[in-house]
Amino acid sequence: MTLDDLPPGTLPAEPVVPRVDRALPSLQKVTRAEELRLQLADEIVRGTLAPGAPLDETDIARRFSVSRTPVREALRQLVASGLVEARAHRGAVVAQPSIERLKSMFEAMAELEALCAGLAAERMSAAERHGLEAIHEELRVLSYAGNPDRFHEVNERFHNAIYAGSQNGYIAEITLATRVRVQPFRRAQFRNLGRLAKSQAEHDRVVVAIMRGDKQGAAAAMRAHIELVRGEYEIYAVSV
Repeated sequence: MTLDDLPPGTLPAEPVVPRVDRALPSLQKVTRAEELRLQLADEIVRGTLAPGAPLDETDIARRFSVSRTPVREALRQLVASGLVEARAHRGAVVAQPSIERLKSMFEAMAELEALCAGLAAERMSAAERHGLEAIHEELRVLSYAGNPDRFHEVNERFHNAIYAGSQNGYIAEITLATRVRVQPFRRAQFRNLGRLAKSQAEHDRVVVAIMRGDKQGAAAAMRAHIELVRGEYEIYAVSV
């Protein structure tokens, strides 16, 4: 069964899914810090910035023609993700989680996301379900466009909608906080050949189960999805 087999419905405007992973001091600063974080995370994951390499705030600010404020925030977020270490008297340096550490992080991520998906299958309102379908359709279109960065952005909205649909703010909060730590690795795997289409198919199984109200099916589909994400990252890591 696919989404095409489900009863059609009018799709309302996408519900707003609040972010709970960080405070929002100002939209401009957060946006610039997020851009810097993604850029630096890509360079770390690709190996352009090697483990142990210093990350000097002044040098980074000069390189990207920004003030030190967004640089400081980006580095703080990278420390939270485990990609950067803040060392006394040495400042920030590039870190690299061990294989065992990454495995543990993804294992926790899989269980938390499975919990959210299962609860969402039981608790999502009709409007939230239609909103999830709309995001899923947007990802379907993007899977053909071959733009991994844009796919990643909408993919985050997809997962946020499921977290919110769990109707449990605390679980949503700790799930999103965990995702922040593994996000650079999740983002990198979208560069694998054919990965966007595979991810879309995995999402489809999650969405169908949620629309059916199948708690166990939604949890199992989401758990399998995150486990495949980890495998795809490992494939990517070998290729760079």
